[in-house]
Amino acid sequence: MESPTLAIIKNPQQADDALLLDFLREAPDPERDRALFEAADQVRRAHYGDAVYLRGLIEFTNYCKNNCYYCGIRAANANAKRYRLTPEQILACADEGYALGYRTFVLQGGEDPYFTDDRICEIVSALHEAHPDCAVTLSIGEKSRASYQAYFDAGARRYLLRHETADPAHYRMLHPESMSLENRKRCLSDLREIGYQVGSGFMIGSPYQTPAHLLCDIRFLQELDPHMIGVGPYLNHPETPFAGMPSGELHFGIRIVALLRLMFPKALIPATTAFGTLHPQGRELALKAGANVIMPNLSPTAVRPLYEIYENKICTGEESAQCRGCLERRIASAGYRAVTAVGDSLV
Repeated sequence: MESPTLAIIKNPQQADDALLLDFLREAPDPERDRALFEAADQVRRAHYGDAVYLRGLIEFTNYCKNNCYYCGIRAANANAKRYRLTPEQILACADEGYALGYRTFVLQGGEDPYFTDDRICEIVSALHEAHPDCAVTLSIGEKSRASYQAYFDAGARRYLLRHETADPAHYRMLHPESMSLENRKRCLSDLREIGYQVGSGFMIGSPYQTPAHLLCDIRFLQELDPHMIGVGPYLNHPETPFAGMPSGELHFGIRIVALLRLMFPKALIPATTAFGTLHPQGRELALKAGANVIMPNLSPTAVRPLYEIYENKICTGEESAQCRGCLERRIASAGYRAVTAVGDSLV
């Protein structure tokens, strides 16, 4: 009988629920997995060639009003050392990134009430004015439709908002009562309708996650049809209710990246920092399984260790120029080419 992995390689778009569940439960096998990763790599090369798009990440605040049970910058973490970058600091990070060749900037932060819509719009407008040939991406959580529209009008064109889990019961296990999966989905729908290039995604191996939950995530992504899909292994943080829970597993995470590439051939898929935190070559392994985006950190080195959504995050001490040089060498060693262009999704 043919293995689920080989069946999906042959016809990923037609995989039914039973086949996907069998794939998600299938034990690792070096030969099968090599075929899976090679198939995913062929699909990404067919659409994006050997390009790996670099996005300059600016983590501008680690304040957050939410208390997600898995996140190290949750509001209830009294031991977190909090910071906010000024607009001048944010623009300086972007200027430095621009000089290094980056043409996409990702402003990421917790849901920080200090950064009102007016403040966000001022920052986005200033970035857009200073670097009109660049794309501005926001990753600042759940907002009203009016807020998203205001950011879009100010010049933001991309928005990253992981749904984290599309199963309502599992969502409740990971988030406090003040948050809802319905609102998260509403946000993603609003962003899509306004005209953003939308990124979503989920944690792999999060507490209480089952293959059925992952199937739900895949089916939700098929409904949403996002431009970018960000996934990565769940990583533990000691200052959360999940302290002591096991982190996600690297190899299974790489299999999920390959599956997503086969099922979403035109999506942008990042090789997330979480993979590199689990294994020294984790991001390179994700690239070889179909990922094609990396987000080097442009934040000031003094604050990088403070944006600790999970423990032992990598690349917190390198200067931006060092980080770019290191990443380009790593990308080349994996057989790909670093590209700093805007790099729109083909979705």
